[in-house]
Amino acid sequence: MSNNPLISVILVTYNAEKFLQRCLDSIYDQRYPHIEVIVMDGGSTDRTPAVLHKNDSKLAFWKSEKDGGIYEAMNKALDHAKGQWIYFIGADDILTPDFSRMAEELTDAHAIYYGSVLKAGRKYLGEMPPYKQAKTGINHQAIMYPAGVFAVRRYDTRYRISADHVFNMQCHSDKRYHFIFKDFNIAIFNDTGISSLQKDSVFENEKAGLILKHFGPAIYLRFLFKRLKERLFAR
Repeated sequence: MSNNPLISVILVTYNAEKFLQRCLDSIYDQRYPHIEVIVMDGGSTDRTPAVLHKNDSKLAFWKSEKDGGIYEAMNKALDHAKGQWIYFIGADDILTPDFSRMAEELTDAHAIYYGSVLKAGRKYLGEMPPYKQAKTGINHQAIMYPAGVFAVRRYDTRYRISADHVFNMQCHSDKRYHFIFKDFNIAIFNDTGISSLQKDSVFENEKAGLILKHFGPAIYLRFLFKRLKERLFAR
């Protein structure tokens, strides 16, 4: 791959006027030289469109229209991404200087690179062995994807909150790709969003089957055993 490949940073927003400029500024401040910013707004009723108009000259693409949820908006944004690498961030999150350091290490087009995020001031998750990937999932703001993964699949919008977890499960069992951890804290993650406060009922009902399909019987049985223990001790 070429030195300093283009990275498409995608923001999906809705009524984000309070945080959006701060997030955008953290992207503009990156030392890494080749970043395009794409914003897909869900038809905000606050001043989010005004903030986007103000930043028009610095955005590769933006649009404000009603959508069917976060993952539909992410899928639509991908249609406008020109980068060799794709990264998603929430409007209430902030990129750190480590984002640029990690970006300089993107050399394998068949690798999904991930680092860590800072959550409530502390490093969150870190390196994830397969069982932890299956059970917990990698934080979405910690991942840089090669664009090729989105040529073969998109986010399944049946999962309103956990489609990114399902997507990563599918990538785990796709022999064309592998995950590589880099020890960088690349974003400050806001843990008050919907994914931190609610569960995805469709995903929870299907989770065990998805683990079996994408991680195999050993991790599946371990997951069932741990879930049984948790339910017994919760009584």
